[in-house]
Amino acid sequence: MDFELPDDLAGYLSELDAFIEAEIIPLEQQADNMRFFDHRREDARTDWDRGGLPSAEWERLLAEARRRADAAGHYRYAFPREFGGRDGTNLGMAVIREHLAGRGLGLHCDLQNEHAIVANNVGLLLMLEYGTPAQRAQWVDGLAAGTKFFAFGITEPDHGSDATHMATTATRAGDDWIINGAKTWNTGVHIADADLIFARTSGRPGDGHGITAFLVPMDAPGFRVEEYLWTFNMPTDHARVSLTEVRVPNSAIFGQEGRGLGVVQHFFNENRIRQAASSLGAAQYCIDQSVAYAKERKPFGKPLAANQAIQFPLVELHTQCEMLRALIHKTAWSMDTYGTFAASEQVSMCNYWANRLCCEAADRAMQVHGGLGYSRHKPFEHIYRHHRRYRITEGAEEIQMRRVAGYLFGFMDRTAVKGV
Repeated sequence: MDFELPDDLAGYLSELDAFIEAEIIPLEQQADNMRFFDHRREDARTDWDRGGLPSAEWERLLAEARRRADAAGHYRYAFPREFGGRDGTNLGMAVIREHLAGRGLGLHCDLQNEHAIVANNVGLLLMLEYGTPAQRAQWVDGLAAGTKFFAFGITEPDHGSDATHMATTATRAGDDWIINGAKTWNTGVHIADADLIFARTSGRPGDGHGITAFLVPMDAPGFRVEEYLWTFNMPTDHARVSLTEVRVPNSAIFGQEGRGLGVVQHFFNENRIRQAASSLGAAQYCIDQSVAYAKERKPFGKPLAANQAIQFPLVELHTQCEMLRALIHKTAWSMDTYGTFAASEQVSMCNYWANRLCCEAADRAMQVHGGLGYSRHKPFEHIYRHHRRYRITEGAEEIQMRRVAGYLFGFMDRTAVKGV
């Protein structure tokens, strides 16, 4: 078994680093753009007078970084070549996401809003897989360029991790559908062109079948953004929305009628492995920074690094990173080799462990750095605030563990092609 990264992928990391040095860091340091990355002033990202949404200046800066990355041929790495990409693999994306996060926070990679110079645009991959010819004609170019976007309306105020009991319904009305219900933690709707709403169209609560995905335009009558939910790490773009007698045509169905949970599972598998890789990169960054600081800091006449109380916790975290990296690479390779749903059990393992590990590494980095680590002169408290969210979103770690337990104890079929 060959554990070496492919030569072209290793070389691409160097290419990315050169692009960051030449294009992204100068943009980050231009004018007063550093206010968005100076943790003492990062509230500049938030428009407090507009519900806590990202400020217009912050989003324009992110858009310019994406534009430069696209012009240089990096932004679309994961997409098929026919859409300007490089036929990127899940393994490639995992390695790249870890690498970018391992550089620390910056305009090259700021996961608060899933921004990166190599796009984690799962929406395009879903559109290519599930979109009708008409939907692809309308959406693919904009999704690939990052100029069009649809949000995901899955979670509900009264139904979180268990999507099979969602209360939002869609009923037929001739050639149309009428949607009623509510969604929450609906990320990115403030810039979305449509919201991908999941609603029960048949079956009973708890059934895996009978849930359908609809592309609902943001300006559809009856669709309303009720509030943006403020979070541990601001700004927020997480909305609670309501749908009252929202009418959409049958052509708004995304994927097959009644098979919406297959779309959800596809999204989760693709996104969770990449999220795990980012958390791993951020964890390794915290460890590396702590080791460097422990070598320099000399209380009581000797370096902190000479103390086993400093060494051993960092050794444990570093060991966990090495083991997790091997599992992430194997899992991503399995997805590339055998299909998106071939390693669902391992995806959950990678995701919950990586997110937890990142929080532990950030916490340890704060401890090693002492008062300075707790302050906003260092990035660790920001990393903790951000990655703490991933232990809840897109399936809390308890849900991920429950999923693994389902395979382990035989409640779920490892040979099934899809989770639903």
